[in-house]
Amino acid sequence: MKKALIVIDIQNEYFLGGKFPLWNPEMALDTTLELIDLAKKQNIPVVLIRHVLGVDSPFFTPESSGVMIHQKILEAVPSAPVINKQYADSFYKTELEAVLNRFGVEHIVLCGMMTQNCVTHTALSKSAEKYKVSIVADACATVSDAIHTIAVDALVPREILTSLDVLAQ
Repeated sequence: MKKALIVIDIQNEYFLGGKFPLWNPEMALDTTLELIDLAKKQNIPVVLIRHVLGVDSPFFTPESSGVMIHQKILEAVPSAPVINKQYADSFYKTELEAVLNRFGVEHIVLCGMMTQNCVTHTALSKSAEKYKVSIVADACATVSDAIHTIAVDALVPREILTSLDVLAQ
């Protein structure tokens, strides 16, 4: 089954110094970098998602440093496609499905920020139903440990993983 790793919204805004720092973003970043390394070794495509809001938004404003994908992610996969979105669902009004179709993907592996918002909305999207969907919980972050745990528990319809083995299966 052809896989793709989808890295959702690991953007500067969510780290210390950003306008909306999260609980545990460094651990999620480090685990995501491990996933990217495994994906590259197995020729699994990596797709980066970036949340961009309007100029009047409190964060993720176009051209701001906060809207940028974290530099370590960009350095790890400099040629990965970047898909901009305006909504929590990474499929909604984006070219994500077309990109996955070009790669022949049947199984999407999700990681990123925020667990209870963009990760869950993408995992449960109507457009995601045609794929096997796995979420690597240790590569996700949100505002608190409690919200992260509640969000992961709510993803019962999908495969929740805490290990990196999903890319080796």
